[in-house]
Amino acid sequence: MRGVILYGPGDVRVEERAEPAIEKPTDAIIGLAATCICGSDLWAYRGVDTWDEPVPFGHEYAGLVEEVGSEVRTLRPGQFVIGSFFASDNTCEICQAGYQTSCIHREPVGGAQAQRMRVPLADGTLVATPEVPSDDLVPSLLAASDVLGTGWFAAVAADVKPGKTVAVVGDGAVGLLGILSAKQLGAERVIAMSRHESRQKLALDFGATDIVTERGDDGVARIKDLTGGLGAHSVIEAVGSQESMMQSIRATRPGGHIGYVGVSHGVELPGQELFFSHVHLHGGPAPVRRFLPDLIELICNRQINPGKVFDLELPLDQAAEGYRAMDERRAIKTLLRP
Repeated sequence: MRGVILYGPGDVRVEERAEPAIEKPTDAIIGLAATCICGSDLWAYRGVDTWDEPVPFGHEYAGLVEEVGSEVRTLRPGQFVIGSFFASDNTCEICQAGYQTSCIHREPVGGAQAQRMRVPLADGTLVATPEVPSDDLVPSLLAASDVLGTGWFAAVAADVKPGKTVAVVGDGAVGLLGILSAKQLGAERVIAMSRHESRQKLALDFGATDIVTERGDDGVARIKDLTGGLGAHSVIEAVGSQESMMQSIRATRPGGHIGYVGVSHGVELPGQELFFSHVHLHGGPAPVRRFLPDLIELICNRQINPGKVFDLELPLDQAAEGYRAMDERRAIKTLLRP
């Protein structure tokens, strides 16, 4: 089986890997219809996150069930499924509260940039589509596996509601789909913070009403100008840096909400400023499983088309070029076809 392995910073190879096999009776094996490269994968590609040995990469996936363990009850071979980057039983008290990425039995799901993969806790992790989808729906269903689910969680965590103003910090795939999510949740005004023309166009297509090109304190000032000096009701933080987090906090009005889903690197919050800001902070690894049934329905009914966030599609064997293109900002998000 062919699969992506990260050997070190900038060193991505597609090699023969062992075929996945059922290890526990709650496992499933799926054949990937499509997989992709995540913005969070770039932390390791750039050497910010490190490992001691080569690592199979990828955590976004959609495909057909090929085999199930003896204790799997809700899935059968031939079904088309989408899952999250954390496996969950979807029955524990934390899962039932809607936080499956903190399931008491959670397991990370990896190695998805490949032809096939093993998914633990299959009954609680995978959600099947009503029928095998047409090929044009596959990119959008793949997006639901992470970036759409994460963008949706960010909008929910930011308490996006009808009639409110939302600012989105970050113009990567998650930020762009946070715009789509905010619009779907009824936001009246969605301000996209972006300096890149191709991303600005997609932001507008997904529902942004305003574009702000400034960053940092200048970006905050521009948001205040657009909101009568008050700041946005809701801010989606989709980067994970110190600058983006402080920009988000300072662009939020007192009593407003921030949904932060950028994987934090080097973020330290000044306690006194946060105390007097009167903002709500909520975020973390998105519980994508909570939203998958509704997102799948919206996609299969063609009410949303998040798959447009993939602006580069390559065969799996060209994964290294997909990483380079995203690292160099020549691509927003790369879809890989096994």
